[in-house]
Amino acid sequence: MQKFIGDQNLKVLNHKEEVISFKCELQENLQKAMKEFVEEHPNWDQYRILQAAIAGFLMQKGFQNRDLTRLYIGNMFSMNFKD
Repeated sequence: MQKFIGDQNLKVLNHKEEVISFKCELQENLQKAMKEFVEEHPNWDQYRILQAAIAGFLMQKGFQNRDLTRLYIGNMFSMNFKD
């Protein structure tokens, strides 16, 4: 995966390797915190953080989907689920 620093296009991968790009503006303090986290945890990058955060948010709000669950667990525990 590529690393994201600053205001660039993000690429989100699902288990079918499809890529969806979107532009995301972050508050400066959030970006700094994410950058510090990535520097301290080299097995994480900004894509993985955002994917885990979005998937976790949707799951907490009651969205139930097997692919979403796989994405969340895969990001949280560095797993890659293939069908």
